[in-house]
Amino acid sequence: MSRIGKRAITIPTGTDVSVASSELVVKGKGGTLKRMVHPAVSISIANGEVTVTPKEKSRLGRALWGTYAAHVRNMIGGVNTPFVKKLQVEGIGYKAELSGKQLKLTVGFSHPVVLAIPEGITAAVEKNIITVSGADKEAVGEFAASIRAQKKPEPYKGKGIRYEGEVVRQKQGKKAAAAATA
Repeated sequence: MSRIGKRAITIPTGTDVSVASSELVVKGKGGTLKRMVHPAVSISIANGEVTVTPKEKSRLGRALWGTYAAHVRNMIGGVNTPFVKKLQVEGIGYKAELSGKQLKLTVGFSHPVVLAIPEGITAAVEKNIITVSGADKEAVGEFAASIRAQKKPEPYKGKGIRYEGEVVRQKQGKKAAAAATA
């Protein structure tokens, strides 16, 4: 039994949820999100609530029950208040700039790294902080991860791109390690 799947999901005012031909559509002030529904799960809408139930009592149906309940909850939440991820760019000479629908990163390579901002996602750069926001939680997280993957924070000086609030454990350098053994 899925504890997440058993709970009914309330639909806030101003949000429209519909299921037609195995496609879930959620519309709100933040946009429209669509997701295909797996045949092992059924989604029903009644009395301003969405309920997710497994169609079959199989292992796959039970596994997808809570997953699709979480997807529906994230979709409803995303169209009402956008999901936000913030990244910090740290290092001397490291910077990020926004030019149209592209994010240009100067992070210690011989060339600038240019990333295209996906549809449905907005990015903003203020000093050394990149803010990625959008209605789709998966798309926001994936784009933020692709930005971070361009130059992960290194453990000796802490230079690179990290999530806001992420703690990078620092290692000892050669001098400190050599002095400790001598």
